[in-house]
Amino acid sequence: MKEFTLGINVDHVATLRQARGTTYPDPVTAALQAELGGADQITIHLREDRRHIQDRDLRIMRATVQTRLNLEMAATKEMTKIAFECKPDMVTLVPEKREELTTEGGLDVALNRELYKEQIRFLQDGDIKVSLFIDPDLDQIRAAHKAGADAVELHTGSFCDARSPAVYEKELQRLLDAAKTCAKIGLATYGGHGLNLQNVAPVASILEITEFNIGHSIVGHAVFVGMKDAVAEMKRAIAAARN
Repeated sequence: MKEFTLGINVDHVATLRQARGTTYPDPVTAALQAELGGADQITIHLREDRRHIQDRDLRIMRATVQTRLNLEMAATKEMTKIAFECKPDMVTLVPEKREELTTEGGLDVALNRELYKEQIRFLQDGDIKVSLFIDPDLDQIRAAHKAGADAVELHTGSFCDARSPAVYEKELQRLLDAAKTCAKIGLATYGGHGLNLQNVAPVASILEITEFNIGHSIVGHAVFVGMKDAVAEMKRAIAAARN
């Protein structure tokens, strides 16, 4: 089996908490349970509007996460400063709009390469690895590489949302071509967005993708089986697809 790592995004545990303004359920506790289930990384997205994860969550998780902490964030001065001070193991730069329900598409690195290059260098000077969340587009991959990113996370949402066999095959091929291109130029390749137990196998079978970041479907499944078992089940599904 080709080795892989699984990152679990616990944002939507915080969504439940913020819906009622309570102190529970605690995403910090969810992160612990995810690690017990086999998570290799905990991912959180500190949004500008603080709709789910709060600064407090980031501080506590930095002190308590036993695996790796991946901070998703917008490429802003405020967030870059927070990351530099908090020192997550990885920062994933993502596009962010206040009105969106979830991240819609990848960064346009090709259009804003110098901006991302500057922020990547700043974070790397703080001993933080940087990944860029991009669509499976060859121009974006080359731009990410030239900007100095340590890795890219390929946006798998278009594949997951495919409603016809033709679109399904097209989007899967795009992911495969993108992952192979990353491997050729030496860029670590991750995948995430919209993945669940029903659709993860074809993406997991792309061996050039070495890390998967999954959140919403895990939290949803955890409502019925618990976080630990939900994570373990996803890890088994990915492993089976890579045999």
